[in-house]
Amino acid sequence: MISFAISILFKCIYLIILIVVLLSWIPIFDVRKEPIASLIKIYNAIMAPFKAVIPPIGMIDISPLIAFILLQILEQAIIRTLLAFGL
Repeated sequence: MISFAISILFKCIYLIILIVVLLSWIPIFDVRKEPIASLIKIYNAIMAPFKAVIPPIGMIDISPLIAFILLQILEQAIIRTLLAFGL
């Protein structure tokens, strides 16, 4: 049951990252209005460690892609550990 909740939490994180990345390609959204402002705050909190280590390549920021990969590895490790203990 706990592993299911962890899985849902990671899916929400993936969705937030995806939404903010897609919205960054569309300049018509006002980032100061809710709920976009809240999504961007959560996104910045999640992405801060990745952006500190991974510099942009030219005009392309690959940190969301690296974040997706590393978060999926982390999710699988946590879920497998929890399932091994029967949680």
